[in-house]
This record gives sequence, C-alpha cells and structure tokens, in this order.
Amino acid sequence: MKLGYLINTYPRASHSFIRREVQALERLGWDVHRFAMRSAHRELVDPADIAEDARTEHVLKAGSWAVIKTAFNWMIRRPGRAWAAWRLALRCGARGNDRLRHLIYLVEAAVVAQRCYDLRIPHLHAHFGTNSTAVAMLAQALGGPSYSFTTHGPEEFDAPVALSLGEKVHRAAFAVAISSYGRSQLCRWAPQDDWDRIHVVHCGIEPWRFPDPLPLPSGGPHLVAVGRLVEQKGFALLLAAMAEVTPGLPGLRLTLVGDGPLRGALMAQSARLHLQDHVTFAGWQDESGVRAALAAATALILPSFAEGLPVVVMEAMAAGRPVIATAIAGLPELVAPDAGWLVPAGDAAALADAIRTLAATPPETLATMGHAARARVLARHDINAQAEKLTTHLTARGRA
Repeated sequence: MKLGYLINTYPRASHSFIRREVQALERLGWDVHRFAMRSAHRELVDPADIAEDARTEHVLKAGSWAVIKTAFNWMIRRPGRAWAAWRLALRCGARGNDRLRHLIYLVEAAVVAQRCYDLRIPHLHAHFGTNSTAVAMLAQALGGPSYSFTTHGPEEFDAPVALSLGEKVHRAAFAVAISSYGRSQLCRWAPQDDWDRIHVVHCGIEPWRFPDPLPLPSGGPHLVAVGRLVEQKGFALLLAAMAEVTPGLPGLRLTLVGDGPLRGALMAQSARLHLQDHVTFAGWQDESGVRAALAAATALILPSFAEGLPVVVMEAMAAGRPVIATAIAGLPELVAPDAGWLVPAGDAAALADAIRTLAATPPETLATMGHAARARVLARHDINAQAEKLTTHLTARGRA
C-alpha cells in the first residue's frame, strides 16, 4: 500500500508528531514516501530527525532548472489539466493577494505529480492546511494523485479565506483535524455537503516511551513550560504571573524549555521582575530532554494565546503530571478537571491563582490527578490507534 506524505519543510524539531504518525503507518504496512519542498538539515540536532531527513525526498534540492524542466514537461503533455490548474492557482492566490506564490506552488505541484507517477503513488496526505496542501491540491488538478490533509492550527484558522480552506476541503478525498475544535473551524469554511468528509484524528504519543511515572518531586512546586519562545506561547504573561505569586511561594520554580526570538526579551523581563532565583531558561531540548524535564516537574504550565493541541501536553499527561493550561482551541478536550486546571487566555491573575491552587493541593491529590491525566491521554492519543483511524479513512476512500 503506497502513500505519499507532503510537508513544506520536513523534518523539523517541532514536527516529531508527523514522524511518529508516518512510522506508525509503516508499522501497519504502508509504504510511505516522504516529500518535502525543502530541508531544515542545518537546524537538526536530534538523531531521529537527522535519520528522517535522509528518508525524505526534498523536491527543490534538484535545483531551479531541473524543477522547471520537470514541471514544463508534465504540463505540456496535459494542456487541459495545466490550464485548469493555472486558473485554480490564480483564483486561490487572489484570495490572499498572492498570485505569484501560487504560481510557484503550481510548478512545485507539477514536479510532485511527476514523482508520484514515477513511484506509482496513488494518494498524497499533506500536513498543515497551508502551502503543502495547496501543492497537493494543484498536483491533483494537474492530473496527479488524489489528496487528503491534516490541519493543526492556529495558523490555518487565522487566515481561512486567504488559504482557501473551504476549496481545499471540497477537492480533497477527506480532511483531518487534530481536535473537535479544529473540525468545527473547517466546517465553518467548507460547504455543508462536505462536512461528513472532515474527520478528527489526534496527534499521538508513543506510550512505550512513557513507562510508569516517577513520583512527583517534593517541595516547590516546580513548574515546567515547553515551547518556542514566541509571542503566541504567552511566556511573558507567565513571567508576570510568577512575579505575582513568588512572594507568597518562595519555593516556586519554573523551568522554561525551548528557544526562539524572544529569549533575550524574556530573560530581561525575568531580571526586571527579580525572578532569577525562580526561573531557569533551559534552552532547546531533544525528546529525551523534554521527558526528563517533565519527570522533574510537579506540573506542566501552558500560558498560550493560540494553539492547536500541543503534543507537549500529551507528553506531560503521559508522564503522570497535572497540567495548567489556557482554555483555548482543543485543550479543553484533553485537560479534564481531574487532570489539571484551565484558565482564561491572556489573564495573568487567573494564571497566578491556578499556580496558588496547585501549590495548596496535597501531594496525594496531585498524584491522583497525574494518574488520571495519564490514563486519559493513553486512551485518546496512542499513536498506533490514531494511525489505524487514519488508515480507515484512507482505505474507505479507495486510496490504498
């Protein structure tokens, strides 16, 4: 059973959930060919990502002349298809005032269509409803394989018209969202007749990487936050909340795992708020480093302003740790009251109150919450079960 996977830049350190999905499909017998427009090889540190990069065909690596030649040869043999795809590219590009970029996608799509023909790949599955799905849709319009795609958010839902989300759903064999919230957002922009082809398939974790949890650490509490140091993650708000509660909780500690453009600004904010003894900037960590940070923490805290459904929340729950998170997107579907606390996004006072509540909760109650969190995530986000669900949708459409 052959299947193509299409991502714009792959692999990346933040795309381990795609790698897990691909490998789970391969365990089910799928022959998955990875396509990406470009590589992020110089950024990769994790050996698993480096190995995945070697398994991926990077389309633009062939060079501009080879790409243009392949695309021209494909389109000149199918003038009717090429004309229809050209019109589709311009129409989609007009929605976001980005026609030139969509003509570039058209060229990329012709190369992908040719490679799928060469490799006898009947179906493409794209991740992210942005440019990778645009390329998959245009490849189909050019006479290439059928396609499906997974949306994650929040980027897709920030610009649904410019991204032609409704048209992408309409032309796809099916569409996937990683949460019910995500499905609702696709339904907003897709014709009602297409709603039955929009499915929920969760991102997954590999349960065998999370053996029985270590006991919660004593003292503290010790919080951990994991993510790129960018605006949407809300870490500046978290530091403000920390400054509010540390006078009454002198043992409170926060470890920030991750890197990004706001690192310097966040470190300066931490110094201004006199949090040096309470906040540690741990930098980027690989998967094993993240698991170690979670094991050393009392709870995960996620102050985000915008998310899809972060895999780190699943990992924290699998590690038997309660979660404090903002009540946005798909998070309320996972973080139940017996497993953590949900707070309004953008509210530092509410975040501070949740930290105080955590600190006042007896250790045995926190341990019980951690066990409930673990049971919930293992039941809902086992990557093998999610790959089986995706397989059901793939085969139901006759694409196996």
